[in-house]
Amino acid sequence: MLTPWRKRYRRRNGTLTNQHRHELPNDAWLGEVSQMLSEGKPYAIYVKGYSMRPFIEHMRDRVFLEKHDTYNVGDAVLAQIAPGHYVLHRIIEKHGNDLTLQGDGNLEQIELCREQDVSGVVTQYIRPHRIIPADDPKLIRRIRLWRKLRPIRRYLLFVYKAMV
Repeated sequence: MLTPWRKRYRRRNGTLTNQHRHELPNDAWLGEVSQMLSEGKPYAIYVKGYSMRPFIEHMRDRVFLEKHDTYNVGDAVLAQIAPGHYVLHRIIEKHGNDLTLQGDGNLEQIELCREQDVSGVVTQYIRPHRIIPADDPKLIRRIRLWRKLRPIRRYLLFVYKAMV
């Protein structure tokens, strides 16, 4: 007897899955994610875009978000920087209630927001074969080193893109 054949989808990282992922524009669903986070429900999302390279890769990695009361420099947060416009970037400066955000893969561009505009903070980085907690000491050291290498980040990203 023959078993039913299921269509298999190949992901960009080469793994096969039976589930097809539906993609929606960010403004269509990140508002809902933000609402769920404000209600205290944690949520995991696939990351779209290249602004958080090399730590988070486009459509390969997922992040687990939770609502927190306080945010620190170095935290990756989901924040609303304009009505309906959300970004997942890292806090590089904090002055009272004002936050300065920048993607790890961005060279110059920064975003400004307030703590009230932050929907959630990344607590786990979910890669295809492992889960990395955001408070992992090895990851924290890499992030600090990456921030110090800001003047030569352009060249490091060029080499990274050539390798990926």
